[in-house]
Amino acid sequence: MAKITFMGAGSTVFAKNVLGDCILTPALQDSHIALYDIDLERLKDSENMLKNINQNHGNHATIEAYTDRRKALEGADYVINAIQVGGYEPCTVIDFEVPKKYGLRQTIGDTLGIGGIFRALRTIPVLLDFARDMEDVCPDAWLLNYTNPMAMVTGAVQRFTDIKTVGLCHSVQVCAPGLLQGLGMDDKNVQWKIAGINHMAWLLEITRDGKDLYPEIKERALKRETPHNDMVRYEIMKQFGYYVTESSEHNAEYMPYFIKGKYPELIEKFNIPLDEYPRRCIKQIEDWKHMRDDLVNDKQLTHNRTHEYASYILEAMETNIPYKIGGNVINTGLITNLPKEACVEVPCLVDKSGIIPCYVGDLPVQLAALNRTNINVHLLTIEAAITRKKEYIYQAAMLDPHTASELSIDDIRSLCDDLIDAHGDWLPEYK
Repeated sequence: MAKITFMGAGSTVFAKNVLGDCILTPALQDSHIALYDIDLERLKDSENMLKNINQNHGNHATIEAYTDRRKALEGADYVINAIQVGGYEPCTVIDFEVPKKYGLRQTIGDTLGIGGIFRALRTIPVLLDFARDMEDVCPDAWLLNYTNPMAMVTGAVQRFTDIKTVGLCHSVQVCAPGLLQGLGMDDKNVQWKIAGINHMAWLLEITRDGKDLYPEIKERALKRETPHNDMVRYEIMKQFGYYVTESSEHNAEYMPYFIKGKYPELIEKFNIPLDEYPRRCIKQIEDWKHMRDDLVNDKQLTHNRTHEYASYILEAMETNIPYKIGGNVINTGLITNLPKEACVEVPCLVDKSGIIPCYVGDLPVQLAALNRTNINVHLLTIEAAITRKKEYIYQAAMLDPHTASELSIDDIRSLCDDLIDAHGDWLPEYK
Protein backbone atom coordinates (compact mmCIF):
# COMPACT_ATOMS: atom_id res chain seq x y z
CA MET A 1 0.00 0.00 0.00
CA ALA A 2 1.52 3.29 -1.14
CA LYS A 3 1.45 6.44 0.98
CA ILE A 4 0.70 9.55 -1.06
CA THR A 5 1.17 12.89 0.70
CA PHE A 6 -0.41 15.98 -0.83
CA MET A 7 1.15 19.30 0.25
CA GLY A 8 -1.19 22.23 -0.31
CA ALA A 9 -4.30 20.06 -0.06
CA GLY A 10 -6.42 23.18 0.45
CA SER A 11 -6.29 23.56 -3.33
CA THR A 12 -9.52 21.60 -3.31
CA VAL A 13 -10.31 21.48 -7.03
CA PHE A 14 -6.77 20.46 -7.95
CA ALA A 15 -6.71 17.92 -5.12
CA LYS A 16 -9.91 16.45 -6.55
CA ASN A 17 -8.27 16.05 -9.95
CA VAL A 18 -4.98 14.55 -8.78
CA LEU A 19 -6.12 12.48 -5.80
CA GLY A 20 -9.45 11.60 -7.36
CA ASP A 21 -7.40 10.17 -10.23
CA CYS A 22 -5.42 8.08 -7.73
CA ILE A 23 -8.60 6.77 -6.09
CA LEU A 24 -9.84 5.64 -9.52
CA THR A 25 -6.55 3.90 -10.44
CA PRO A 26 -6.63 0.19 -9.46
CA ALA A 27 -2.91 0.07 -8.62
CA LEU A 28 -3.33 3.04 -6.26
CA GLN A 29 -6.83 2.57 -4.86
CA ASP A 30 -5.63 1.06 -1.55
CA SER A 31 -3.28 3.98 -0.84
CA HIS A 32 -2.97 5.93 2.37
CA ILE A 33 -3.61 9.52 1.27
CA ALA A 34 -2.17 12.12 3.65
CA LEU A 35 -3.44 15.70 3.28
CA TYR A 36 -1.53 18.74 4.58
CA ASP A 37 -2.26 22.47 4.44
CA ILE A 38 -1.83 25.47 6.72
CA ASP A 39 -5.40 26.62 5.92
CA LEU A 40 -7.34 24.33 8.24
CA GLU A 41 -10.78 25.16 6.81
CA ARG A 42 -9.72 24.36 3.25
CA LEU A 43 -7.89 21.26 4.51
CA LYS A 44 -11.13 19.99 6.07
CA ASP A 45 -13.03 20.78 2.87
CA SER A 46 -10.64 18.67 0.82
CA GLU A 47 -10.75 15.84 3.33
CA ASN A 48 -14.56 15.72 3.21
CA MET A 49 -14.63 15.90 -0.58
CA LEU A 50 -12.09 13.12 -1.06
CA LYS A 51 -13.77 10.87 1.48
CA ASN A 52 -17.03 11.24 -0.47
CA ILE A 53 -15.29 10.33 -3.74
CA ASN A 54 -13.56 7.41 -2.06
CA GLN A 55 -16.82 6.15 -0.56
CA ASN A 56 -18.47 6.24 -3.97
CA HIS A 57 -15.62 4.35 -5.65
CA GLY A 58 -15.29 1.35 -3.36
CA ASN A 59 -13.90 3.00 -0.21
CA HIS A 60 -10.49 1.39 -0.73
CA ALA A 61 -8.21 4.30 0.20
CA THR A 62 -7.42 5.62 3.67
CA ILE A 63 -7.68 9.41 3.79
CA GLU A 64 -6.32 11.44 6.67
CA ALA A 65 -5.70 15.16 7.18
CA TYR A 66 -2.62 16.34 9.07
CA THR A 67 -1.68 19.63 10.71
CA ASP A 68 1.84 18.36 11.49
CA ARG A 69 3.90 18.52 8.31
CA ARG A 70 6.49 15.94 9.29
CA LYS A 71 3.77 13.49 10.33
CA ALA A 72 2.08 13.97 6.98
CA LEU A 73 5.37 13.24 5.21
CA GLU A 74 6.52 10.39 7.45
CA GLY A 75 6.91 7.16 5.46
CA ALA A 76 5.55 8.67 2.25
CA ASP A 77 6.31 6.95 -1.05
CA TYR A 78 5.13 9.90 -3.11
CA VAL A 79 4.80 13.59 -2.24
CA ILE A 80 2.73 15.85 -4.47
CA ASN A 81 3.28 19.57 -4.00
CA ALA A 82 0.74 22.23 -5.00
CA ILE A 83 1.30 25.06 -2.50
CA GLN A 84 1.05 28.78 -3.23
CA VAL A 85 3.09 30.87 -0.83
CA GLY A 86 1.45 34.19 -0.02
CA GLY A 87 -1.77 33.55 -1.94
CA TYR A 88 -3.64 36.09 -4.03
CA GLU A 89 -3.62 38.50 -1.11
CA PRO A 90 -1.24 39.89 -0.25
CA CYS A 91 1.47 38.51 -2.50
CA THR A 92 0.00 38.25 -6.00
CA VAL A 93 -1.50 41.72 -5.58
CA ILE A 94 1.94 43.04 -4.59
CA ASP A 95 3.58 41.30 -7.57
CA PHE A 96 1.27 43.17 -9.94
CA GLU A 97 0.55 46.51 -8.29
CA VAL A 98 4.09 47.55 -7.31
CA PRO A 99 5.50 47.10 -10.86
CA LYS A 100 2.60 49.11 -12.27
CA LYS A 101 3.99 52.16 -10.47
CA TYR A 102 6.99 51.84 -12.77
CA GLY A 103 4.87 51.32 -15.87
CA LEU A 104 5.66 47.60 -15.98
CA ARG A 105 2.60 45.54 -16.91
CA GLN A 106 2.18 41.76 -16.69
CA THR A 107 -0.35 39.11 -17.68
CA ILE A 108 0.25 36.10 -15.36
CA GLY A 109 3.42 36.82 -13.37
CA ASP A 110 3.90 33.28 -12.04
CA THR A 111 6.70 31.88 -14.21
CA LEU A 112 9.04 34.64 -15.35
CA GLY A 113 9.12 38.41 -15.20
CA ILE A 114 9.32 40.38 -12.01
CA GLY A 115 6.27 38.52 -10.65
CA GLY A 116 7.81 35.13 -11.37
CA ILE A 117 11.10 36.13 -9.72
CA PHE A 118 9.42 37.18 -6.48
CA ARG A 119 7.07 34.20 -6.45
CA ALA A 120 10.18 32.01 -6.65
CA LEU A 121 11.91 33.92 -3.86
CA ARG A 122 8.87 33.29 -1.62
CA THR A 123 8.48 29.66 -2.61
CA ILE A 124 11.97 28.15 -2.88
CA PRO A 125 12.75 28.45 0.88
CA VAL A 126 9.49 26.66 1.73
CA LEU A 127 10.15 23.84 -0.75
CA LEU A 128 13.67 23.43 0.60
CA ASP A 129 12.15 23.07 4.09
CA PHE A 130 9.81 20.40 2.73
CA ALA A 131 12.76 18.61 1.16
CA ARG A 132 14.74 18.70 4.41
CA ASP A 133 11.80 17.11 6.21
CA MET A 134 11.61 14.50 3.48
CA GLU A 135 15.31 13.74 3.82
CA ASP A 136 14.59 12.91 7.47
CA VAL A 137 11.27 11.04 7.32
CA CYS A 138 10.82 9.75 3.73
CA PRO A 139 14.23 9.99 2.00
CA ASP A 140 13.32 7.57 -0.79
CA ALA A 141 10.07 9.28 -1.78
CA TRP A 142 9.53 10.95 -5.12
CA LEU A 143 8.53 14.63 -5.01
CA LEU A 144 6.14 15.63 -7.80
CA ASN A 145 6.10 19.42 -7.97
CA TYR A 146 3.20 21.29 -9.57
CA THR A 147 3.97 24.70 -8.04
CA ASN A 148 5.11 27.61 -10.24
CA PRO A 149 7.51 29.03 -11.15
CA MET A 150 8.18 25.45 -12.19
CA ALA A 151 11.73 25.64 -13.51
CA MET A 152 13.01 27.78 -10.64
CA VAL A 153 11.33 25.91 -7.79
CA THR A 154 11.96 22.43 -9.18
CA GLY A 155 15.50 23.29 -10.22
CA ALA A 156 16.38 24.56 -6.74
CA VAL A 157 15.14 21.36 -5.07
CA GLN A 158 16.90 19.17 -7.64
CA ARG A 159 20.23 20.96 -7.31
CA PHE A 160 20.36 21.62 -3.58
CA THR A 161 18.68 18.60 -1.96
CA ASP A 162 18.95 14.82 -2.21
CA ILE A 163 15.24 14.33 -2.93
CA LYS A 164 14.21 12.68 -6.20
CA THR A 165 12.15 15.42 -7.85
CA VAL A 166 10.28 16.02 -11.08
CA GLY A 167 8.30 19.07 -12.12
CA LEU A 168 4.92 18.54 -13.79
CA CYS A 169 2.77 20.80 -15.95
CA HIS A 170 -0.17 19.95 -18.18
CA SER A 171 0.88 22.25 -21.06
CA VAL A 172 2.84 19.46 -22.78
CA GLN A 173 0.01 16.96 -23.12
CA VAL A 174 -2.52 19.55 -24.33
CA CYS A 175 -0.18 21.42 -26.70
CA ALA A 176 -0.57 19.52 -29.96
CA PRO A 177 -4.29 18.66 -29.61
CA GLY A 178 -5.07 22.27 -28.69
CA LEU A 179 -3.12 23.63 -31.67
CA LEU A 180 -4.86 21.33 -34.13
CA GLN A 181 -8.34 21.88 -32.70
CA GLY A 182 -7.86 25.65 -32.87
CA LEU A 183 -7.06 25.36 -36.57
CA GLY A 184 -9.94 23.01 -37.35
CA MET A 185 -7.64 20.04 -37.94
CA ASP A 186 -8.14 16.44 -36.83
CA ASP A 187 -6.10 15.66 -33.71
CA LYS A 188 -6.46 11.86 -33.91
CA ASN A 189 -3.47 9.53 -34.44
CA VAL A 190 -0.96 12.35 -34.13
CA GLN A 191 2.63 11.90 -32.95
CA TRP A 192 4.69 14.74 -31.57
CA LYS A 193 8.00 15.57 -29.93
CA ILE A 194 8.33 18.40 -27.39
CA ALA A 195 11.39 19.73 -25.54
CA GLY A 196 12.70 22.98 -24.08
CA ILE A 197 11.91 24.55 -20.72
CA ASN A 198 8.66 24.71 -18.79
CA HIS A 199 6.14 27.08 -20.40
CA MET A 200 8.61 27.60 -23.26
CA ALA A 201 9.04 24.11 -24.63
CA TRP A 202 8.81 23.63 -28.36
CA LEU A 203 6.70 21.43 -30.59
CA LEU A 204 9.71 20.16 -32.52
CA GLU A 205 7.85 17.60 -34.61
CA ILE A 206 4.20 16.86 -35.32
CA THR A 207 3.20 14.11 -37.74
CA ARG A 208 0.34 11.81 -38.70
CA ASP A 209 1.28 8.48 -40.28
CA GLY A 210 4.73 9.88 -40.98
CA LYS A 211 3.45 13.04 -42.70
CA ASP A 212 4.76 16.37 -41.37
CA LEU A 213 1.77 18.49 -40.31
CA TYR A 214 3.69 21.74 -39.80
CA PRO A 215 3.24 23.08 -43.38
CA GLU A 216 -0.55 22.86 -43.12
CA ILE A 217 -0.51 24.19 -39.56
CA LYS A 218 1.47 27.28 -40.60
CA GLU A 219 -0.66 27.86 -43.69
CA ARG A 220 -3.88 27.76 -41.65
CA ALA A 221 -2.44 29.90 -38.86
CA LEU A 222 -1.43 32.65 -41.29
CA LYS A 223 -4.96 32.76 -42.73
CA ARG A 224 -6.65 33.09 -39.33
CA GLU A 225 -7.28 36.85 -39.06
CA THR A 226 -10.11 37.38 -36.55
CA PRO A 227 -8.96 38.02 -32.95
CA HIS A 228 -8.44 34.87 -30.89
CA ASN A 229 -6.56 33.71 -27.78
CA ASP A 230 -3.55 32.18 -29.53
CA MET A 231 -2.24 35.15 -31.48
CA VAL A 232 1.07 35.51 -29.63
CA ARG A 233 1.94 31.86 -30.16
CA TYR A 234 1.10 32.08 -33.86
CA GLU A 235 3.39 35.10 -34.15
CA ILE A 236 6.20 33.25 -32.33
CA MET A 237 5.72 30.32 -34.73
CA LYS A 238 5.77 32.70 -37.70
CA GLN A 239 8.98 34.42 -36.61
CA PHE A 240 10.90 31.49 -35.07
CA GLY A 241 9.47 28.51 -36.94
CA TYR A 242 7.97 26.45 -34.09
CA TYR A 243 4.90 26.43 -31.85
CA VAL A 244 5.44 26.92 -28.11
CA THR A 245 3.72 24.82 -25.44
CA GLU A 246 2.28 27.40 -23.07
CA SER A 247 -0.53 29.87 -23.76
CA SER A 248 -0.27 33.23 -25.45
CA GLU A 249 -1.03 35.19 -22.28
CA HIS A 250 1.98 33.50 -20.66
CA ASN A 251 4.42 33.83 -23.53
CA ALA A 252 3.54 37.47 -24.10
CA GLU A 253 5.54 38.28 -20.95
CA TYR A 254 8.43 35.84 -21.51
CA MET A 255 9.77 37.82 -24.47
CA PRO A 256 10.52 41.52 -25.07
CA TYR A 257 8.29 41.91 -28.14
CA PHE A 258 4.66 42.11 -27.07
CA ILE A 259 3.99 44.20 -23.94
CA LYS A 260 5.70 47.53 -24.64
CA GLY A 261 4.84 50.97 -23.34
CA LYS A 262 6.15 52.53 -26.56
CA TYR A 263 3.84 50.37 -28.68
CA PRO A 264 0.52 50.15 -26.80
CA GLU A 265 -1.26 49.10 -30.00
CA LEU A 266 0.38 45.66 -29.69
CA ILE A 267 -1.91 44.80 -26.78
CA GLU A 268 -4.98 44.95 -29.02
CA LYS A 269 -3.20 43.58 -32.10
CA PHE A 270 -2.19 40.39 -30.28
CA ASN A 271 -5.20 40.26 -27.93
CA ILE A 272 -3.00 40.30 -24.80
CA PRO A 273 -4.93 40.14 -21.50
CA LEU A 274 -3.00 42.39 -19.11
CA ASP A 275 -3.62 41.60 -15.39
CA GLU A 276 -5.14 38.25 -16.39
CA TYR A 277 -3.92 36.32 -13.35
CA PRO A 278 -5.40 38.70 -10.72
CA ARG A 279 -8.72 38.60 -12.59
CA ARG A 280 -8.54 34.82 -12.64
CA CYS A 281 -7.82 34.71 -8.90
CA ILE A 282 -10.75 36.99 -8.09
CA LYS A 283 -13.07 34.84 -10.22
CA GLN A 284 -11.85 31.62 -8.59
CA ILE A 285 -12.40 33.06 -5.11
CA GLU A 286 -15.92 34.15 -6.07
CA ASP A 287 -16.71 30.86 -7.82
CA TRP A 288 -15.57 28.89 -4.77
CA LYS A 289 -18.26 30.56 -2.66
CA HIS A 290 -20.90 29.12 -4.97
CA MET A 291 -19.41 25.69 -5.68
CA ARG A 292 -18.08 24.85 -2.21
CA ASP A 293 -21.21 23.12 -0.87
CA ASP A 294 -21.73 21.10 -4.06
CA LEU A 295 -18.13 19.94 -4.12
CA VAL A 296 -17.41 19.44 -0.43
CA ASN A 297 -20.70 18.18 0.97
CA ASP A 298 -22.10 16.14 -1.92
CA LYS A 299 -22.33 12.60 -0.53
CA GLN A 300 -22.89 11.30 -4.08
CA LEU A 301 -19.78 13.00 -5.50
CA THR A 302 -17.91 10.97 -8.13
CA HIS A 303 -14.92 11.61 -10.33
CA ASN A 304 -13.60 10.88 -13.81
CA ARG A 305 -9.89 10.41 -14.33
CA THR A 306 -8.20 13.52 -15.80
CA HIS A 307 -5.13 14.01 -17.98
CA GLU A 308 -2.96 15.21 -15.06
CA TYR A 309 0.29 13.25 -15.01
CA ALA A 310 0.52 12.38 -11.30
CA SER A 311 -1.66 9.24 -11.14
CA TYR A 312 -0.14 7.86 -14.34
CA ILE A 313 3.37 8.34 -12.95
CA LEU A 314 2.50 6.60 -9.69
CA GLU A 315 0.71 3.83 -11.57
CA ALA A 316 3.77 3.20 -13.75
CA MET A 317 6.06 3.09 -10.72
CA GLU A 318 3.75 0.72 -8.85
CA THR A 319 3.04 -1.65 -11.76
CA ASN A 320 6.30 -1.36 -13.74
CA ILE A 321 4.22 -0.74 -16.88
CA PRO A 322 6.09 2.08 -18.68
CA TYR A 323 4.48 5.46 -19.25
CA LYS A 324 5.81 8.49 -21.13
CA ILE A 325 5.54 12.04 -19.75
CA GLY A 326 6.96 15.48 -20.33
CA GLY A 327 8.93 16.14 -17.14
CA ASN A 328 11.02 18.95 -15.71
CA VAL A 329 14.46 17.63 -14.80
CA ILE A 330 18.04 18.87 -14.50
CA ASN A 331 19.82 19.09 -17.85
CA THR A 332 22.28 16.24 -17.50
CA GLY A 333 23.34 16.47 -21.15
CA LEU A 334 19.75 16.06 -22.34
CA ILE A 335 19.50 19.28 -24.37
CA THR A 336 23.06 19.84 -25.50
CA ASN A 337 22.88 23.55 -26.30
CA LEU A 338 21.31 24.61 -22.97
CA PRO A 339 23.21 25.06 -19.66
CA LYS A 340 23.80 21.95 -17.56
CA GLU A 341 22.37 23.67 -14.43
CA ALA A 342 19.07 24.41 -16.18
CA CYS A 343 15.83 22.65 -15.34
CA VAL A 344 14.58 21.50 -18.74
CA GLU A 345 11.32 19.97 -19.94
CA VAL A 346 11.91 16.78 -21.94
CA PRO A 347 10.24 13.44 -22.69
CA CYS A 348 10.72 11.00 -19.80
CA LEU A 349 10.03 7.30 -19.41
CA VAL A 350 8.48 6.20 -16.10
CA ASP A 351 8.53 2.70 -14.64
CA LYS A 352 9.41 0.99 -11.35
CA SER A 353 12.98 2.26 -11.57
CA GLY A 354 11.77 5.87 -11.49
CA ILE A 355 11.74 8.70 -14.01
CA ILE A 356 14.29 8.36 -16.81
CA PRO A 357 14.73 11.49 -18.97
CA CYS A 358 15.30 11.06 -22.70
CA TYR A 359 18.19 12.54 -24.68
CA VAL A 360 17.11 15.33 -27.06
CA GLY A 361 20.36 16.80 -28.44
CA ASP A 362 20.57 20.32 -29.83
CA LEU A 363 17.45 22.42 -30.14
CA PRO A 364 17.22 24.59 -33.27
CA VAL A 365 19.59 27.46 -32.53
CA GLN A 366 16.91 30.16 -32.38
CA LEU A 367 14.81 28.15 -29.90
CA ALA A 368 17.77 27.47 -27.63
CA ALA A 369 18.56 31.20 -27.74
CA LEU A 370 15.05 32.09 -26.60
CA ASN A 371 15.20 29.46 -23.85
CA ARG A 372 18.51 30.82 -22.59
CA THR A 373 17.02 34.29 -22.09
CA ASN A 374 14.62 32.69 -19.60
CA ILE A 375 17.17 30.30 -18.09
CA ASN A 376 19.40 33.28 -17.22
CA VAL A 377 16.62 34.54 -14.96
CA HIS A 378 15.97 31.07 -13.51
CA LEU A 379 19.60 30.50 -12.50
CA LEU A 380 20.13 33.94 -10.97
CA THR A 381 16.87 33.77 -9.02
CA ILE A 382 17.88 30.38 -7.62
CA GLU A 383 21.28 31.85 -6.74
CA ALA A 384 19.52 34.67 -4.88
CA ALA A 385 17.31 32.23 -2.97
CA ILE A 386 20.27 30.04 -1.95
CA THR A 387 22.80 32.77 -1.05
CA ARG A 388 20.32 35.40 0.22
CA LYS A 389 22.31 38.04 -1.68
CA LYS A 390 20.20 40.92 -2.95
CA GLU A 391 22.58 41.59 -5.84
CA TYR A 392 21.42 38.39 -7.53
CA ILE A 393 17.80 39.58 -7.36
CA TYR A 394 18.76 42.77 -9.18
CA GLN A 395 20.69 40.80 -11.79
CA ALA A 396 17.84 38.34 -12.37
CA ALA A 397 15.48 41.27 -12.98
CA MET A 398 18.00 43.05 -15.23
CA LEU A 399 18.25 39.93 -17.39
CA ASP A 400 14.50 39.35 -17.55
CA PRO A 401 13.51 39.98 -21.21
CA HIS A 402 10.31 41.93 -20.54
CA THR A 403 11.56 43.92 -17.54
CA ALA A 404 14.82 44.86 -19.27
CA SER A 405 12.98 45.99 -22.40
CA GLU A 406 10.86 48.47 -20.42
CA LEU A 407 12.90 49.80 -17.46
CA SER A 408 16.30 51.36 -16.82
CA ILE A 409 18.85 49.69 -14.56
CA ASP A 410 18.16 52.23 -11.80
CA ASP A 411 14.42 51.65 -12.01
CA ILE A 412 14.89 47.88 -11.97
CA ARG A 413 16.94 48.06 -8.79
CA SER A 414 14.45 50.44 -7.20
CA LEU A 415 11.52 48.21 -8.19
CA CYS A 416 13.21 45.18 -6.62
CA ASP A 417 13.80 47.14 -3.40
CA ASP A 418 10.15 48.20 -3.32
CA LEU A 419 8.98 44.62 -3.83
CA ILE A 420 11.29 43.33 -1.09
CA ASP A 421 9.87 45.94 1.28
CA ALA A 422 6.26 45.25 0.25
CA HIS A 423 6.58 41.48 0.72
CA GLY A 424 8.03 41.91 4.21
CA ASP A 425 8.04 38.66 6.16
CA TRP A 426 6.96 36.61 3.14
CA LEU A 427 10.61 36.77 2.10
CA PRO A 428 13.69 35.80 4.08
CA GLU A 429 16.14 38.56 4.88
CA TYR A 430 18.49 39.48 2.03
CA LYS A 431 21.86 41.16 2.41
